[in-house]
Amino acid sequence: MIDPLKSVKVTLSDKLILKLGRMDLKKYIANVPDFPKSGILFRDITPLLQYPPAFRHALDLIKQGIVGNNIDSFAAIDARGFLIAAPLALEMDKPLLPVRKEGKLPREAVKVSYDLEYGSNSMELHMDAVSEGDRVLVVDDLLATGGTAEATVRLVEELGGVVAGLAFLVELRDLGGRDRIKGYPITTVIEY
Repeated sequence: MIDPLKSVKVTLSDKLILKLGRMDLKKYIANVPDFPKSGILFRDITPLLQYPPAFRHALDLIKQGIVGNNIDSFAAIDARGFLIAAPLALEMDKPLLPVRKEGKLPREAVKVSYDLEYGSNSMELHMDAVSEGDRVLVVDDLLATGGTAEATVRLVEELGGVVAGLAFLVELRDLGGRDRIKGYPITTVIEY
């Protein structure tokens, strides 16, 4: 079993770098080969979440990237998107809208299905989560192929909302997810 924190060395210089605004957040992302299946390199954000100065710095960078987007609420994508969106929504005093996998929301919801490489999936949002014209920021931990982000954009717009932008902690540029959500402001903190 890989212990991602053993490879992270937090030094006094990290604290100084954080004050200067240039902390290297990539060193807080663990690379886990062959997870969840062979051939996949999983980018694990757990070490970043376990080191509050790095987590706080990442959230501050997202906030800097979304300034001026005039946000009414945060749509957090199931499940790691909750970890990024919740503290942002709370700090900015905005509603948090959980976007869940099919069948996980307890009240009436709108559903959008989307294709994956080998099959399909569905995401849902409560019918009363978004009012006509609400400006919603879509948030997730990682942008890869963009299917889940695109589905969430469709959910918000189907309910009459306006997608004010999308924010991700990590983006895997080679997987082309950005192409599926063209035309929207996109904020990413760490890119591979």
